[in-house]
Amino acid sequence: MYYEEQWERLNEYQRAAVLDESPACVVNANVGSGKTTVLIAKILYLHIEKKVPVRSMTVLTFTNKAAGEIRERLLKIEPGLTDEELAGFGTFHSVAMNFLRSSLPVEKAGRTKDFMIIEPDEEAELALRLAKERKLSIKYKNRLKKRMEQEYAAFSQGKGISRYKDDLFLLFQALQEEKKRQNKMSFADLIEISTELLKEENEKPAWIIIDEVQDSDRKQMDFITALKGEQTRLFAVGDPNQLIYSWRGSVETMFYFLKHQFGAKELSLPVNYRSSGTILEAAEKFLQYGNTVAGSREAGSPILVRNHYDAFQEAVYLAQKIRQMNEKGMDYGEIAVFYRLQSQSEILENVFEKEGIPFTVSQRKTLRDIPALEWFVKVLAYACNPEDIYAAETVLSHPSYGEWAGKKGWKSFLAEPEEGRSRIFDRMRGFMQTFSEVQVQEPEQIYRYFLLDDYLRPNAASFVEDRDMVLDFCKRLTGYSSENHRPFFEGTAEFLRSSALYGIQILKTEENPGRDKVRLMTLHASKGLEFTSVFIIGVNDGLLPLAGRGFEEEEERRLFFVGMTRAREYLELSYYTNPGQPRAAGGPGRYLKMLPRHLLDWEEDKTPEEKQANLQQLRKAVSKEMNRVQVEKQEVKKVRHARYGTGVLISENEMTVEAEFEGYGKKEFLKAFGEVEILG
Repeated sequence: MYYEEQWERLNEYQRAAVLDESPACVVNANVGSGKTTVLIAKILYLHIEKKVPVRSMTVLTFTNKAAGEIRERLLKIEPGLTDEELAGFGTFHSVAMNFLRSSLPVEKAGRTKDFMIIEPDEEAELALRLAKERKLSIKYKNRLKKRMEQEYAAFSQGKGISRYKDDLFLLFQALQEEKKRQNKMSFADLIEISTELLKEENEKPAWIIIDEVQDSDRKQMDFITALKGEQTRLFAVGDPNQLIYSWRGSVETMFYFLKHQFGAKELSLPVNYRSSGTILEAAEKFLQYGNTVAGSREAGSPILVRNHYDAFQEAVYLAQKIRQMNEKGMDYGEIAVFYRLQSQSEILENVFEKEGIPFTVSQRKTLRDIPALEWFVKVLAYACNPEDIYAAETVLSHPSYGEWAGKKGWKSFLAEPEEGRSRIFDRMRGFMQTFSEVQVQEPEQIYRYFLLDDYLRPNAASFVEDRDMVLDFCKRLTGYSSENHRPFFEGTAEFLRSSALYGIQILKTEENPGRDKVRLMTLHASKGLEFTSVFIIGVNDGLLPLAGRGFEEEEERRLFFVGMTRAREYLELSYYTNPGQPRAAGGPGRYLKMLPRHLLDWEEDKTPEEKQANLQQLRKAVSKEMNRVQVEKQEVKKVRHARYGTGVLISENEMTVEAEFEGYGKKEFLKAFGEVEILG
């Protein structure tokens, strides 16, 4: 019944995509066109109508949320599906992990099936330890994690020396050896190792289905190529106008790659069911691929553009406006405020809390935000993996919860007599033997086993909060093991692997988070969501679009497009007279000027003092513009910058200068700040 109801709701374009059985098909899905609906309908069609076993499909998603939604809908139709049958459903990293732990010969990569996951921050810390122990010369250690991300590809391709001619490549080699010794894999290892091992596998899936394919990177496409057999059919859905993760490695040419590499047929989902006609017409100005977004709804209300003197004035206004919307019947949960930088939320949080506006901030938390829980996870990490000596050393030497408090080292600790050396160390060493064949129902049993009352500082002001957080974590551990019918030791190890991949799910969360609360989030976090009313704040040049190294104009435009198209009914955009942000210019940003005026209701909120300030700014702007015009009359080809030296001029407009500098690459500058000099 559920399947038939879903089928009846599909339009002609969606049905064509679901029914297509080409060897390879890529669906260009416009924003709000029912992409997830089509993806799930495709899976159900193949399974129910074409009798394709679920275990013969590999369904790859970009987010855990999307993977969870697909699993949930499948289980609604077929509740008996097992985790083993659904091992191929998930994010690229989780599916790669499942393959490595089940069917692929991971021993060839120097690991065993019970390998653990090392998170990026933990890997960077391990690298620093190894560099110190081996006396390697590493430049720019304060940004080692970023350097590792940027230069690992060159190392893996056999390049002889790092960009800064230091020992980074020797550190990569040492890191690989240490990860093997500890039986660990990084996120990158999961994809790379599984890709190599898949090339040797004869058993291939009948179907590979990819969600949000525009967000995939080259390594993930190598994974797909290795996974795909001659008879495997490929079905991918995505929207190139929503590519907003190029800084993670996503590439703009993914659709071209699929068509070129696999001869993929291209279909489209052109009809948007989400946003009003006015919002779609405005958003079209920021399309990079295609000229229009076909809508199915009426024009609706105009887009409100509002000026605020600064972020504080805006926060007060938003609190009042949102309260009025709620009083007129709109749930707080149907309202969202988007911003470019996470730091912009602080003023909103303070004002909303003072004004009694319920809100939730979408911000990825990590274990580092909860020291007691971070320490306890290290306890479990060593308990599950005795080769992880650095975890044991961290547990014992932690300044708040450890026994050494930095007074001794690992080697001197091991040299001491075992009896009476450390109670918690003995408990960690005995964890596997104690819990390898039993299930645990009571979280307090784990708490007591590790003697945590003695280590969580009972006299500290934070003791009750720390204890409750750790007990909640123990409850999740026991619940996970019981639900998956695993002995507690095995369940704990699996839980730690999942936690490394999914992060936020391991933290204590309130029930129904965000329900009937205003959502505050970055534009990046808004992707995949929708709300009745959306406020996008700070549309000032230098803030949105963001000015700074590495940020590309095309991606900033796509990001603004994504934010606008989250709104169903009401969209309000704002800018500041005084942005209060480094490198951000006062006054309306160029993205606002790109919007058709007939779609806008432009309001300004200025005091006489602000008007005078704006007049002074206008005079300065006119003066700078006159200077710019004089420079433009010359035949300009080079620029000079205080830090980057002399570079080549690439492009120039009324707001910005783009140039390329040897050793630094392309840079974009706002003319208002006078950072770059154009040479005649």
